[in-house]
Amino acid sequence: MRQIILASVSPRRKEIFKSFGIKFKAIDSGYEEILQKHLTHEQQVVFLAVGKAKAAAKKFPKAIIVSADTMVLFGSKIIGKPKNIKDAEKMLRSFSGKTQIIMTGVAVLDAQTGQVLTHVEKSSLLFKKLTKADIAEYIKHGKPLDKAGGYNLQGYGFNLIQKIDGDFTNNLGLPMGVVYNFLQQLGIKIN
Repeated sequence: MRQIILASVSPRRKEIFKSFGIKFKAIDSGYEEILQKHLTHEQQVVFLAVGKAKAAAKKFPKAIIVSADTMVLFGSKIIGKPKNIKDAEKMLRSFSGKTQIIMTGVAVLDAQTGQVLTHVEKSSLLFKKLTKADIAEYIKHGKPLDKAGGYNLQGYGFNLIQKIDGDFTNNLGLPMGVVYNFLQQLGIKIN
């Protein structure tokens, strides 16, 4: 079987990938992410995912490379990671009772042939009406500083959300239904 490389060191992406029983090696692609202002949000996440895959393919020229780039949108604004706890609290207050879009660009590259399959997966999250106590409790238990928007859906963060529309794994940064289908299209047998 061909080696599968996950061009990400994200703990969440590795955990998702592992849960599907696929043998893989996770690496840092070394790709420098630079936003291209002329691209739409959809084009941007695909551009970055392909860049990560191509960078990883230089190190693993016979492998199948899986990469992704996720963007959190609130209105038309891209939401990054909070700078500090106060910033995380402010973000969560602004999300209360409102919807965010999670957009992930996926690239699966056959490094031997150069064939690359890409897709943009979108899902939406409707936040509950959050009280000060809800936000304080999440800040205390949720480790908000290393996540876009200051939250994640694993563990305590799930308590912030009223409704999810779309692929749950997309909200964690790697829509595995898409990845699985792409691997099959490239002739990779799973299990």
